[in-house]
Amino acid sequence: MTAIRLGLLTAAFAACLSAAPAFAQNRCAVTDPTGTPLNIRETPNGEIIGRVSNGAGIRVMNTSFDERGRPWALISPRGRNHVVGWVYREFVSCY
Repeated sequence: MTAIRLGLLTAAFAACLSAAPAFAQNRCAVTDPTGTPLNIRETPNGEIIGRVSNGAGIRVMNTSFDERGRPWALISPRGRNHVVGWVYREFVSCY
């Protein structure tokens, strides 16, 4: 019986560890090195539809690349469920 419990605990612990990277994407912040607000776009490298303050907490909902191969992130404000738009992924840090 003890071996079965130990096996279940090990499996549960492994599941928690494997879930950690997905959770890390939900705890991100805008880290634009220029210190200015980051443009939010309708599509990767598309029309600017807004701005988000440098240092703002965000969640990365999805990622994509534009036609030049640059990375973009679809973001949502941390703690909210609605998607805002796309930002240049290089100016987002997740932890």
